[in-house]
Amino acid sequence: MKRLLPLLTGLVLLLSACGREDLSTLNPQGPVAEKQLDLMKLSIGIMALVVVVVFAICIYVLIRFRRRAGDKTIPKQVEGNHTLEIIWTVIPLVLLVILGVPTINDVFGLAKDYSKDKNAVQVKVTAHQYWWEFEYTDLGITTAQELIVPTDKVISFELVSADVKHSFWIPSIGGKMDTNPGVTNRMFLEFPKEGVFRGKCAELCGTSHALMDFKAKAVSPESFARWVSAMKAPAVMPADAEIAEKFTSQCLSCHAVGENGGSGAPNLTGIGGRQTVGGILYNDEATAEQNLHDWITDPQKYKVGAAMPKALDNSLTPEEVASISKYLAEYKLDY
Repeated sequence: MKRLLPLLTGLVLLLSACGREDLSTLNPQGPVAEKQLDLMKLSIGIMALVVVVVFAICIYVLIRFRRRAGDKTIPKQVEGNHTLEIIWTVIPLVLLVILGVPTINDVFGLAKDYSKDKNAVQVKVTAHQYWWEFEYTDLGITTAQELIVPTDKVISFELVSADVKHSFWIPSIGGKMDTNPGVTNRMFLEFPKEGVFRGKCAELCGTSHALMDFKAKAVSPESFARWVSAMKAPAVMPADAEIAEKFTSQCLSCHAVGENGGSGAPNLTGIGGRQTVGGILYNDEATAEQNLHDWITDPQKYKVGAAMPKALDNSLTPEEVASISKYLAEYKLDY
């Protein structure tokens, strides 16, 4: 046990250094995350100062006032010393003020409601087991798994859940906010520079909670305007009439492309240009067509508990799965 404890301690320290940079709150990429990190550093700094001072005083007292051999005198009693009582009352109050003022200021500032702001982009986020739906309420657009946002505007989020409790979180952009069944929460974020930022569900929500990822893609205002136009353009359906009919009857009963289809499953418009399939199959590790084929064939293999049935259960032949995968992989938005 004596040998095992140091080994386990070293292992914990080693593993604590492991992780993804794009999932670190210590690498802020936006003003909201920067304010939150500043508060974190301030609170940790004050706590560290208190710990160091207390331990320093404790060690000094243990050494300076320890009982020595032959010393039978009674130490000086400081009970009722008003000066000391004032000092150890005032110091904590000062530290609380130093911590409390910026905390209250930033917390209330970050709780500002932009839902009525005409200059903000309004996005309704609906969390499902195990995927994310993004509805741009002012623009009449709905997409899934990839949140496209402009860099020049505040993004106002309305957060809801379609089933159980989830939590919306883009670590490098801002703190998390729960999505609760029957309750609407609001928050805002800002994306000052272009890039792709990884988002996750931060609340245990089922067997595939750890796989409930999404991407937040910040683009220039011009690119965002082109994306909006591309999303609103008429849907591109499969060129083959039989595949189009099969896709409509078997896939669009739940999914949607453009103006066609349902709303019970992720919107597929432009899915061929997304970074992932199902939020977890990366298209730079395999082709989008292969990932789509694998996902359609057996989604539960990659996300246990996913509501989407297997292809064979959905009356699709291997040839039809291949054709639909090819069609979706080629369905990209140019923006």
